[in-house]
Amino acid sequence: MNIHEYQGKEILKQYGVKVPEGRVAFTVDEAVAAAKELGTPVVVVKAQIHAGGRGKAGGVKVAKNQDEVRTYAEQILGKVLVTHQTGPEGKEVKRLLIEQGCDIKKEYYVGLVVDRSTGRVVMMASEEGGTEIEEVAEHSPEKIVKEVIDPVVGLTGFQARRIAFAINIPKELVNKAVGFMQGLYQAFIDKDASIAEINPLVVTGDGEVMALDAKLNFDSNALYRHPEILALRDLDEEDEKEIEASKFDLSYIALDGNIGCMVNGAGLAMATMDIVKFYGGDPANFLDVGGGATEEKVTEAFKIILKDPKVKGIFVNIFGGIMKCDIIANGVVAAAKQVQLDRPLVVRLEGTNVELGKKILNESGLNIVAAESMADGAEKIVSLVK
Repeated sequence: MNIHEYQGKEILKQYGVKVPEGRVAFTVDEAVAAAKELGTPVVVVKAQIHAGGRGKAGGVKVAKNQDEVRTYAEQILGKVLVTHQTGPEGKEVKRLLIEQGCDIKKEYYVGLVVDRSTGRVVMMASEEGGTEIEEVAEHSPEKIVKEVIDPVVGLTGFQARRIAFAINIPKELVNKAVGFMQGLYQAFIDKDASIAEINPLVVTGDGEVMALDAKLNFDSNALYRHPEILALRDLDEEDEKEIEASKFDLSYIALDGNIGCMVNGAGLAMATMDIVKFYGGDPANFLDVGGGATEEKVTEAFKIILKDPKVKGIFVNIFGGIMKCDIIANGVVAAAKQVQLDRPLVVRLEGTNVELGKKILNESGLNIVAAESMADGAEKIVSLVK
C-alpha cells in the first residue's frame, strides 16, 4: 500500500527524522492559509499523488509570496499529472503539500528495500540525489553504496557512518546523518514497510540533515497490525477494480490489453500472460483468485474482470490443487449468468475434480469454449477476440 509524501513525513517525524514543516491543502484557499501559517519567505507547492517524477511534470513549484502560492495552487489542483510512473493516463491532483522552503547545499539519495537474494533489509545510498536512482544505477553504478542489515542488531552506527562517509556527507554532519539513517530504518521495521525512499536527502545551509521528499510503501499482508497506516489509504489514487478486488482478498492488477485473465497462483498468472502475448494477444489484467478461493470469490473475480470496458474476451486458466476445478466452474457459471455474459469465454481446467468441473461447464447452457491446454486456451481466446 502506498501513502502520500506528507503522510510519510509525519511518520518519519515520530522517529526523529528531520523534515521541513508543511501543511496539506485540498483547496486553493487552504493552500494560501497554510503558507501564511508557515510564515517563511519561500514555500514549496507540491502535488500529492502516488507517483514519482512530479517535479518534471510541473507538479512542484517554488513560491516567493502568497500571490504565487495562489497561482501555483490554482494551476496544480485538478491538473492531470503525467509522469514516468503514472502511465500515459496520468493522475489527477486532489491535494497539495505546502512546505517551508529550505537552503539546500547538497542533495543525496537514501533508500531501504528488502533484498530477496539475502532475505534481509538493505540500505542503499548515493551522492547523486534528486534524480531517479534507476538512472544512477545504469550510468554510474559505482556511486551507489549498500549495507546489508542484520535483523538481530539492526542498522548499526558503524554501518551508517560507513554510508555517510562513502557518499561524502560533510564530516561535521556525519553524526546527524547517522541518526537520520537509524531513525529511517526503525520506521521501516516498525511499520512493516516494503520500500522507504528519501530522494533527495539534503544538507542545508544551517547544518541540518533533512528529508526533502519521502516515499513509503507498506506490506499489504501486515496492514492488520497497523490500523493507523491503513487509515492513510487514499482510494482516489487506486484503480476502482483493484479496490473491489481487495475487499474479497483477490490479487488484481489492471493492464492495458483486452483479454481478461483469471487464474489461481501468481506463477500461473505470469505464465498465462506470457502465453497470451506469445499468440499475439494483450492481457487486460492480472487476477489471481488464490489457492483457497470460494465460489463467491470466483464469482466476484469474474464480475470485476467484466467491469473493464476494454475486456473483449476472458481466459480462465485453472490448475486445481488446493483449489478444486468444480468450485471454479460453479463460480464462472454463476457470474456469467449474473452479468449476462456477452463476450467470448475460454476455460482451461486441470487438476482436482477436473471432470466434474468440465461437466458443470458443459451443462451450464452457456457459450463456453473448452481448452485442452494452456497454449490451446491462449490461442483460442486470442483468435476469438480478433
